[in-house]
Amino acid sequence: MRSRYTAFVLQRADYLLATWHSNRRPSAMDFDARVKWLGLEVRRHDVLDDSHAEVEFIARQKSPNKPALRLHERSRFVREESRWFYVDGDLE
Repeated sequence: MRSRYTAFVLQRADYLLATWHSNRRPSAMDFDARVKWLGLEVRRHDVLDDSHAEVEFIARQKSPNKPALRLHERSRFVREESRWFYVDGDLE
């Protein structure tokens, strides 16, 4: 999760797409260069079995002329061939 957050901060679409599960991966990503990421707090990490895990996190960002945004998500990951992939998440 931390590496994906860093990829958002650095606007590394290549990394984000490579770590997104192929069944849910978007074809492309757009970034708003004016967004400032303010921090990441990983609240929980639950390994459900050998190939499934969940991560609860809060990421904060600020866009010009808008109040700061707090993204609270419980993300699901799956492991395939020793690599973890982001599948999807539920916003809280």
